[in-house]
Amino acid sequence: MSSTASGKNGTWRNWGGNVTARPAREVEPASVEELSAAVRQAAQDGLTVKAVGTGHSFTSIAATDGVLIRPQLLTGIRKIDRDAMTVTVEAGTPLKRLNMALAREGLSLTNMGDIMEQTVSGATSTGTHGTGRESASIAAQIKGLELVTADGSVLTCTEKENPEVFAAARIGLGALGIVTAITFAVEPIFLLTAREEPMPFDRVLAEFDQLWAENEHFEFYWFPHTGSTNTKRNNRSAGPEKPVSRLAGWFEDEFLSNGVFQVAQWVGRAAPATVPTIARISSKALSARTYTDIPYKVFTSPRRVRFVEMEYAVPREALAETLRELKTTMDRSGLRVSFPVEVRTAPADDITLSTASGRDSAYIAVHMFRGTPYQAYFTAAERIFTAHEGRPHWGKVHTRDAEYFSGVYPRFGEFTALRDRLDPDRRFQNDYLRRVLGP
Repeated sequence: MSSTASGKNGTWRNWGGNVTARPAREVEPASVEELSAAVRQAAQDGLTVKAVGTGHSFTSIAATDGVLIRPQLLTGIRKIDRDAMTVTVEAGTPLKRLNMALAREGLSLTNMGDIMEQTVSGATSTGTHGTGRESASIAAQIKGLELVTADGSVLTCTEKENPEVFAAARIGLGALGIVTAITFAVEPIFLLTAREEPMPFDRVLAEFDQLWAENEHFEFYWFPHTGSTNTKRNNRSAGPEKPVSRLAGWFEDEFLSNGVFQVAQWVGRAAPATVPTIARISSKALSARTYTDIPYKVFTSPRRVRFVEMEYAVPREALAETLRELKTTMDRSGLRVSFPVEVRTAPADDITLSTASGRDSAYIAVHMFRGTPYQAYFTAAERIFTAHEGRPHWGKVHTRDAEYFSGVYPRFGEFTALRDRLDPDRRFQNDYLRRVLGP
């Protein structure tokens, strides 16, 4: 399923349906050489260039009225190095294809997000992450990358080669060049046991530090208008494999999580007054379950209900206070929110503009069903997140600008200086980058 539908008259739309763009032309390069040539040609024509993946970002980070690069032909595994335990993949490879190919080879990434429709370069460039006590975002697992810069030259970046570019380009926002290949650290495939169970909101917050410390991967979903959450702990297991049965999997992951949930969203959008009742029923519909499977079958799940999302990373120690403020605000506001709030964590990393750069982080994600007015809710949530020096996910809705980022990212100036060096003419500029990185 390609989420990037090109609409009529060459209009590009993102997955959430909240961003559209009309590029001057689209290019589908079949090689790095063709991509370099397209960048040089754009410069001659005075056009900007953006590469776009599957459009899973809710910001206009990939939108352009210049040259739109589609990486569909730049896919597949280039090389598996079993001595170094790395895999090198073309930038347009969907995470789903990477996960399946690695599993066939008896390998796996250490951690991943909960959606795998995105391309590897789109996911890493925006800082896509899952949850983990020690294991961090997908970009933090990068050991090397290949980048076509504004003059069409190809840079190889690792900790040893072009290390200052490597520090920034792993989450480069598309501002430093176009990523053409990524080398990930991998490990022998392993089993995870997932334990999902409902837990009261107050108890999760009271015991959060302990739940975080005792589990390799801990996350929870809070259902607004209720005092209920659903928790999920993923830990490595010696086995045996005990996957969710096909019927139970269909019932819980498709029927409840996508089918009934979709209907509940339609009802909630049509009649907002019913939302708290739906939320109470939804929070009780999910029962406890335990299963053991290979990583991508535990970490990821299908997301067929279209939504718009905002997510902020706050310092991990500020999580409980931030969530309590969010709950209080929602209880007092009359807002009707039918989508659960998702909470995950990541350890500090060393990537210049990673949301977890230099600090242990907790992520709070708020969602609204596509087509429902989300501004009031997101504005209220954002006010709380920014009061805690929150850093928004680069691919999700937010209203922050370069001035704000220079305050919450100690190494912000390092990134913009590198961009001045690699893209002095702003070949990869668009409105979003102008706002978040400054002119």
